[in-house]
Amino acid sequence: MKLMIRKDSKGVLTGYVPKKDLEEAIIAMVNPDMWGGLVTLANGWQFDLPAMPADTPLPITVEARRMALAEDAGD
Repeated sequence: MKLMIRKDSKGVLTGYVPKKDLEEAIIAMVNPDMWGGLVTLANGWQFDLPAMPADTPLPITVEARRMALAEDAGD
């Protein structure tokens, strides 16, 4: 699933899912540099990001795998 990641002027990372027209703050990251691990959006969705260099410029659109949660089984 396409996920656009950007950082606003206050340094807050957000993820935008064009397919769902959804934009939420990134509230948790498994890896401190974000890439190659799970990130969690404010609505609870989790995405597995591809491995990329820590200094990858933002904004960027990546192909990320959405991790299914138990309550998302019908989604």
